Amino acid sequence: MNATPTIDLSQSSNDITRQLCDIESVSANERAIADAVEAAVSGYDHLEIIRDGDCVVAKTNLGRAQRVIIAGHLDTVPVNNNLPTRYETIDGVEYLWGRGTVDMKAGVAVQLKLAVELVAPTVDITWMWYDHEEVDSDLNGLGRLARNRPDLFVGDFAILGEPSNSAIEGGCNGNVRVELRTFGKRAHSARSWVGENAIHKAANILAILADYTPRQVEVEGLVYREGLNAVGISGGIAGNVIPDECMVHVNYRFAPSRSSDEAIEHLRELFPNVDMTVVDRAEGARPGLDAQLAQDFMAAVGAEPMPKYGWTDVARFSALGIPAVNYGPGDPLKAHADDERVAIDQITECERGLRAWLGA
Repeated sequence: MNATPTIDLSQSSNDITRQLCDIESVSANERAIADAVEAAVSGYDHLEIIRDGDCVVAKTNLGRAQRVIIAGHLDTVPVNNNLPTRYETIDGVEYLWGRGTVDMKAGVAVQLKLAVELVAPTVDITWMWYDHEEVDSDLNGLGRLARNRPDLFVGDFAILGEPSNSAIEGGCNGNVRVELRTFGKRAHSARSWVGENAIHKAANILAILADYTPRQVEVEGLVYREGLNAVGISGGIAGNVIPDECMVHVNYRFAPSRSSDEAIEHLRELFPNVDMTVVDRAEGARPGLDAQLAQDFMAAVGAEPMPKYGWTDVARFSALGIPAVNYGPGDPLKAHADDERVAIDQITECERGLRAWLGA
């Protein structure tokens, strides 16, 4: 029987990142890393530990006037010959290479180190490390925790450790996926004139998508870029049959100035005579940078905030009335990549920013 892996939080945050990444934790296989995290943060007088499935919560109860929630997910996408981790230097920059280094165990490593070291922060903190982020939304550990323990989601501000190059990214775009279908009539391809080709009918859908100009929308001082794209297409029965159905899978990333209902209505306006099925929707999140805690955080980090173009779990906090931002080491463009790697100096900078804000 394999021994439970351990995490040494007395080491540097980049070494803790390596420890976390070398515990393989592809979605649905988070038990070992959750056990290791729980063991690492237990036994500290200033932390109350709560476990919900493979989600670990550590919270201070110091009676501070305000509470901040800081969260990160423990799971990764599947490994592809990119574990164990290794250090490498490229163009003079030192990196930690391997699955999870960017998305998002470097952020979790910083959070774990600060959770045990900051025994008297300026605000009360609820630290959350959760499972099942990289899979279907209904499995998400943060969502499950919110349903099981809504009392833990009382806070004035939230930070999610998603990779942001250790810069602040406010809010996030929303996300809608729909299936657009065209219909025809089957016939033998040798006598195609007696049928109707459903794939040909999809040409108008593709033309609308190709000609579409995505909006750039300013929301509370941040400019969000939208995107509308076909991400899949299917149709056809056999090589000698005129197809009677075609489906174009469309993904719409919309600015947080719109609700998902408004986004879907926009798609219906674009494709008024097309059969549409909504298969997934997720609300965006407004930046929420006008809160005083957010202002103090930006001052401590010392950088201008940027918009988050992708969807993240900050939207879950926003839906609960908690302003939230993304802040974590790593280039988002390297998330899920086979050469996933995080710059060591970004891990150090993320730790510096959080420590300066929370009170060393």
